[in-house]
Amino acid sequence: MTKKAKKTSPPLMLSPAVCGFPSPAEQYVDAPLDLNDLLVKNPPATYFVRAAGNSMTDAGIQEGDILVVDRSIQPEDNAIVIACVDNEFTVKYLHMDGETISLVPANKRYKPIVFTEGMELKVFGVVTAVIRQFVKREVPTK
Repeated sequence: MTKKAKKTSPPLMLSPAVCGFPSPAEQYVDAPLDLNDLLVKNPPATYFVRAAGNSMTDAGIQEGDILVVDRSIQPEDNAIVIACVDNEFTVKYLHMDGETISLVPANKRYKPIVFTEGMELKVFGVVTAVIRQFVKREVPTK
């Protein structure tokens, strides 16, 4: 019988990385950080989906990002949702203004989808986080 290796999580540094002027590095480490604990509040109702296209770039969602989606959250006005329109999945802001419902992109090159009588909207969850991996790039040398 073999023992299963215990999975460990990388630590979270106590000191934030400043995006302005550098500050002296502090070597203090907090407890390990499990990204599932941070990003997934309701595991049975959560799924991940990869973003395609560029209609949500101004909301910080880029092509190839992984979206964390929670089906248990009731969608509210201005929530970013995964929705099905004409049998196609999309990610957009949900706008509810009185009896008017629309899916609004976060890119001015795209038009909102305004729902009228006879159109069906199915919401498959609320986007709660975005995961982005950076591609390794060559650093220019002098």
